[in-house]
Amino acid sequence: QVQLVESGGGLVQAGGSLRLSCAASRSIFIINVMAWYRQGPGKQRELVATITSGGSTYIADSVEGRFTISRDNAENTVYLQMNSLKAEDTAVYYCKAQVTSRAYWGQGTQVTVSS
Repeated sequence: QVQLVESGGGLVQAGGSLRLSCAASRSIFIINVMAWYRQGPGKQRELVATITSGGSTYIADSVEGRFTISRDNAENTVYLQMNSLKAEDTAVYYCKAQVTSRAYWGQGTQVTVSS
C-alpha cells in the first residue's frame, strides 16, 4: 500500500507559478513510476508528467517548457513546478504511483488560473 498526499494547489493569475507536492507514505525507490495527471472541467483526465525510479522524466507536449517534474528521495516527495500558467491549466491535479502492476492515486489538488 502507498498513500499519496498532494498539496500546493490554489488560485493564481495567468503567467504565475505554483509548485505541487506529492508526498508518499513509503520510499519512492520502490515506486516504478510517479506521475501527475490533471482533469479540467468537462474534460477527461490527462497525463501531465512522469518520473521513474531511475530519474527519467516525461513531460506532455501541452506543458513542455513550462512544467517540470522532480523528486526528493529523502522526503519521499515528487514535485510539479508549474510556470507561465494559463487559464487552460485549470484542473484538479492528481498524483499517481505505479508499483509493479498496482496503481495508487492521491485525492487531488485544485489549481485555478484566472485570466
